[in-house]
Amino acid sequence: MRYRRPALALILAALLTLLLLPAGAAAQAEGDSLTILFTHDTHDHWLPVPNPEGGGTYGGYSRLATVLDEQRKQAEAPVVTLDGGDFAMGSLFQSIYSTHALELRVLGAMGFDATTFGNHEYDYRAQGWQDMLHAAVASGDPLPAIVEANYPPPEEDAASWAAWNEYGVEPYTVIEREGLRIAVFGLMGLDAHESAPMSGMVFLDPIETARQVVAEIQQKEDPDFIICLSHSGTEGGKGEDYELAKAVDGIDVIISGHTHTTLHEPILVNGTYIASCGEYTKYLGRLTITKTDAGLTLNEYALIPVDDAVAADPAIAAMTEQFRQVVSDTFLSRYGLEFDTVLNTAPFAFESQDAVYTQHDSALASLITDAYRKIAEEATGRPVDMAATAAGVIRETLPKGDITVADVFNMASLGIGADQLAGYPLVSVYLTGKDLKTVLEIDASVAPIMGAAHLYFSGVEYGYNTRRMLFNRLTEAHMMADDGSLTDIVDDQLYHVVTDLYCGQMLGTVEATSFGLLSVTPRDADGAPIDMENLDAYIIHDSAGNEVKEWYAIADYLRSLGDYIDYYEQPDGRKTVYASWNPIELLKSPNKFTIIAMAAGLVVIVLVTLAVILIRRRVAKSQRTRRLNRPRHQAGAKGYRAYRGK
Repeated sequence: MRYRRPALALILAALLTLLLLPAGAAAQAEGDSLTILFTHDTHDHWLPVPNPEGGGTYGGYSRLATVLDEQRKQAEAPVVTLDGGDFAMGSLFQSIYSTHALELRVLGAMGFDATTFGNHEYDYRAQGWQDMLHAAVASGDPLPAIVEANYPPPEEDAASWAAWNEYGVEPYTVIEREGLRIAVFGLMGLDAHESAPMSGMVFLDPIETARQVVAEIQQKEDPDFIICLSHSGTEGGKGEDYELAKAVDGIDVIISGHTHTTLHEPILVNGTYIASCGEYTKYLGRLTITKTDAGLTLNEYALIPVDDAVAADPAIAAMTEQFRQVVSDTFLSRYGLEFDTVLNTAPFAFESQDAVYTQHDSALASLITDAYRKIAEEATGRPVDMAATAAGVIRETLPKGDITVADVFNMASLGIGADQLAGYPLVSVYLTGKDLKTVLEIDASVAPIMGAAHLYFSGVEYGYNTRRMLFNRLTEAHMMADDGSLTDIVDDQLYHVVTDLYCGQMLGTVEATSFGLLSVTPRDADGAPIDMENLDAYIIHDSAGNEVKEWYAIADYLRSLGDYIDYYEQPDGRKTVYASWNPIELLKSPNKFTIIAMAAGLVVIVLVTLAVILIRRRVAKSQRTRRLNRPRHQAGAKGYRAYRGK
């Protein structure tokens, strides 16, 4: 009994203390909880698309709306709904992006509180981006807040600032939900900025900007939570958003867009949770956190599938059909096509988009580049020596079975031309044989460390050894005619090359992005270097003066193939990749990089050899000195006996 009374007294004292606590203190001890529903990189995926992995279909805004409604009803904590950017560019619906702002309007209709700009929001250049913001405001529809802290227009760009201010874009916004204050700010990453070459925006350091914005929020807004919508990305547990979280204190959650990463578990860095739910509305992300004086706790994290098991929301389904009709009337009609026009039927499955990013050769990419060559030769009346594309511009695969116009556009959906119509046009330039081989070397050396840089070609056959010196991996390269015959590439000869406008722009940045180690100079038919600021002048036009779009080139080619589509069931060997330690394979045809490396290696070997010789000499000299200086009685048993015998 003597032990029970003090224990009872302690319990009663604790209960009395809790009863006397102010209500706010009790709430703080219990903690504030928040549920975040999030997407990113939805890319105009209004309609479900075939699932190349498990069959069936996934995604679509009408299904996403249903999942959002269900999750809000189930949530036990206050809910905010956020998007991490790249809501545009990925399907035929983007063709009315600048005139109807349908992406922001559907985000508003689905109840999104805030979003940020991704690099693809600038695919229609500054003018298209401005028009989109004006159209969004003019619609009168509910719209999400747009937050963008480090990617403003230039001071002198009055038109962009007018659109920015009319919409009300701010570095951050504060959402009040059931007594909580949730501050949300937006960032553009470095790689995303470099992927928007025509944005015209000013890029500010994201880490330094984040520090400033977080400090301002903490000073002025009394926030319960701080969330960053970062279009920067994370891959393999690293990346720009990982570095952001590590460098900036005070961010509770980063919604990480741009890299299309699917994180089935969030990454915790410096007290910040990084979350990603993948692209194209395949999943809705859900994250619930609780904050107390002791810190932040993750209660739950889940990716909710948006698939065939989900029913369509009637209101969003009606909105989808409304805009689908607008696309047909205003865009597809000029090509005499409809959404569901069947172009060909494939009795096999093409490679997935992931495979195009990771494998060495691709039948799908061969089909694309062969289509470029065919339509460019028809439009220009000149033979095309080589056509090129990059994995990064192949946005989807093509389905087994009927291939429709919508399927092709989804695959080649990026950008806009000088005509302000959806889709990158093809451009016609010339490269010397030396520069052409440099382009092949970029594929050999850069692609293994940057999946989007995988290059694919029509008109050449080449191979490389992955064991060779970086930037000297190319071991063979030939021009390949339509009949399969091969000819050597002549360094000072001009070759006619066709690619899409985006890849053409990237050719002009090779020297800068490789720190001057490599360079490629696009030229005109006379061999004069092209002004890359005026690449629009080299867009290919058809006989009626229309830009030849990459998506239309593929659609036209598929329609002309008939049963010959079977040719593209497997790669045809135009690229050969191997790994060999054979000394001859490693050292044949060395360029300056291998010669410099060999010279450096030889210098190292000589220095190491000299050091070894010097050390051995010093050791030998030291041993001789010790033998001469030590007493004779320490010279061993024989020496000791000789000494004693004297």
